[in-house]
Amino acid sequence: MTTATAVLDTLSAIEQRRSVKHYDPTHVMPEALQRQLLELTLLSPTSFNIQNWRFVVVTSPAIKEQLCAAAWNQKQVVEASITVLICANLKSWEQEPERYWANNPDAGKYLVPMIGQFYANNPQLEHDEALRSVGIASQTLMLAAKALGYDSCPMIGFDPVKVGEIINLPKDHMVGLMVTVGKAAKPAHDRGGQLPYDTVVLQNHF
Repeated sequence: MTTATAVLDTLSAIEQRRSVKHYDPTHVMPEALQRQLLELTLLSPTSFNIQNWRFVVVTSPAIKEQLCAAAWNQKQVVEASITVLICANLKSWEQEPERYWANNPDAGKYLVPMIGQFYANNPQLEHDEALRSVGIASQTLMLAAKALGYDSCPMIGFDPVKVGEIINLPKDHMVGLMVTVGKAAKPAHDRGGQLPYDTVVLQNHF
C-alpha cells in the first residue's frame, strides 16, 4: 500500500468528520492517494470475509454530470475530487468462496462450507448483508478520508435505477451509497444536535 502521513489520529477523525456539501472543484486527488484511500477501505470487515462490496470511483467530469442529474442536481457530486458508488455483489458468497480464505486454509476448511449453507435460497439475507457491508465500508472510507486531510459526504438522495444504468451495474449487484470525497470549500453546517447519551445508549436491555 502506498504510504502517506495521516494528518489526524483515529479519534480526532471520528470527532471532526462532517458531511461536507461544498468542495473545491479545482482540486485533483492524486491517484496514489485515491488508491491508499480505497486500500484502507478494503480492510473493512464483512461476514465470512466475503468482501461483497464493490467500489466505482468516478473522476470523469462527464459521468459526474450524469450522476449529478440522477442525484437531483446536488452539486457536490461534480465538485468533489472523487464520487464513489459503494455497491454490493449480492452473489459474492457463491462465487469461488474458497478464495476468501486463501491465506488461512485451516479456518477455510470449516468456514467455506458454511457460507453456502448460510446464504443459499435467502435473497433477503443477501440484501441485508449487502447493506451491512456497504454501511461499514462507507464509514471506513469517510474516516480514512478525514485522516488523510479530505472531507466527505454520504448520500442516499439519488435514483438508484438511473445510477445503475450510468455505471453499467451488473444485474446481481445493488447500489448502496454514494460518497463524495474532496477538499472542503465551505465548512459543514453546525451540528444539528445530538440526542442525550442515555436516550440512545442502554445497558443490557431496553
